[in-house]
Amino acid sequence: MAKKKTTKKKTTRRKAKASTETKARTKTQIYGEIAESTGLTRKEVASVFEAMTGLVKKDLGRRGAGTFTVPGLMKIRKHRKPATKRRFGKNPFTGEEQWFAAKPAKNVVKFTALKGLKEMV
Repeated sequence: MAKKKTTKKKTTRRKAKASTETKARTKTQIYGEIAESTGLTRKEVASVFEAMTGLVKKDLGRRGAGTFTVPGLMKIRKHRKPATKRRFGKNPFTGEEQWFAAKPAKNVVKFTALKGLKEMV
């Protein structure tokens, strides 16, 4: 009689996450920690963020200044990207020539880190 070959099952090993990696905080956790450290209630902290959202919307809106600064952290600005025309060019992946579609003008948001944020990282 012939002997049967036994095959071992391959086991997959999960890489253990490093202790320095943590998940991003949720909005609830952020509100809770700010409320705890400042002595405000969670509703008051939430209302501060709502007011800040309104200020950002007003400053970056159509009639606003176009920039908003979060003191010590970052500067948010509105940047106008112009429209592009339809053009003929080479596809960088396949190398074949093709037409690239036109794109309309649009506003995009850009962030600039300020000194305080750069020193934290």
